[in-house]
Amino acid sequence: MRRITMYCALLLVLSLLVGCAAQGETASTSTRPELTDKTLSVVATVFPAFDWTRQIVGENSDHVALTLLLDKGTDFHNYQPTVEDIYKISTCDIFIYVGGESDKWVPDALAQATNQNMSVVCLMDLLGSAVKEEETVEGMEAEAEETEEEEEEGPEYDEHIWLSLRFAKTVCAELCDVLAKKDAACAASYRSNCEAYSAKLETLDASYTETVEAASRKTLLFADRFPFRYLADDYGLSYYAAFAGCSAETEASFETVNFLVNKVDELHLPYIMKLESSDRRLAETIISNTQDKNAEILELNSLQSVTAQQVAEGITYLGVMEQNLEVLKQALGA
Repeated sequence: MRRITMYCALLLVLSLLVGCAAQGETASTSTRPELTDKTLSVVATVFPAFDWTRQIVGENSDHVALTLLLDKGTDFHNYQPTVEDIYKISTCDIFIYVGGESDKWVPDALAQATNQNMSVVCLMDLLGSAVKEEETVEGMEAEAEETEEEEEEGPEYDEHIWLSLRFAKTVCAELCDVLAKKDAACAASYRSNCEAYSAKLETLDASYTETVEAASRKTLLFADRFPFRYLADDYGLSYYAAFAGCSAETEASFETVNFLVNKVDELHLPYIMKLESSDRRLAETIISNTQDKNAEILELNSLQSVTAQQVAEGITYLGVMEQNLEVLKQALGA
């Protein structure tokens, strides 16, 4: 289990930042018009929520100053807010975050809020009972044993809800409602944009369903963490992986490697998967120990560590999920 401790020093400095807002700007990825009393300040921690909001805002970008907090390629699970980050959260009109184990710092940051009319959107809360517990499948590297305190806190939930196109549609509807309430003048436009975007999500969802139905294989093997459980469950895919999606482990044991090698041989898998932010070493080790030694490595993008440069180059949630679909077609033999 990860440890997240709040930063007393950061919170002490926050009061200084509140008094000098104009000097508190940093280089976080943003679409930032000149701020006025009519401009909404929206801060999203992860790229999918940032992009969903951007798509809903659409042509009304002069009404919204939109900031992506995690824009430096930092893995979502390892992020720690800076003083400037906490200030941005403290003063924004709408704050959007995921709400899992990696966001344990959020309540302390919100406690410092100077904007008492802030709307806070917790994505995992929106999905309620549909949020899934982190699971350990056969052969997966076990997490380090939990401390007694961590066991008392209850189960750990899978945070990667954005990798379900169906959940994305649910979240977008809520984000649209929040924007419309905050900015009534553009409410009709937000709702129209959300409806159009939701139709695109539905179309891509249908393409995923058709792909899996036509596939000759229904199993993925990841020489990596597996943050795609929501996607796999949506379409009835099974999987094997070295680590759970939120795992802090980095080294696979001999037993884990051997299990995955045997699964490649048993299922005659021609492809081994990895994440966009991982190297190829574990996948190459597994391949080199299989009988045929000719499996190829494919990459799926989990959207956990998008950079400001990628945003400037035009990366979008739908674009990445479309690319992932093409990779799945290859991996599944569809």
